[in-house]
Amino acid sequence: MSNIIELLSLPGTVVVDVRSPQEFSAGHVDGSINIPLNELSARLIEFKQMKNIVLCCASGMRSQMASQFLKQNGIDCCDGGSWLMVKNYSMN
Repeated sequence: MSNIIELLSLPGTVVVDVRSPQEFSAGHVDGSINIPLNELSARLIEFKQMKNIVLCCASGMRSQMASQFLKQNGIDCCDGGSWLMVKNYSMN
């Protein structure tokens, strides 16, 4: 997980929460953006413009699927797992 901590400390890192908008509005990592898992394929151009992408969700299942999908499409990213873990890492 040290790579996630390092990524979070870099300027320009983008935390992408792939949960639903309802889940995101109930709580999220400060500064993160919400792109639900089911919208990834339609928003690939946005991802291609991002650097240092850390993905998160509720438990880590959706962020893992998102990470696999993005990597298959040539986008470098890191699966951060649960948004609560990413939030904890970003506070260190």
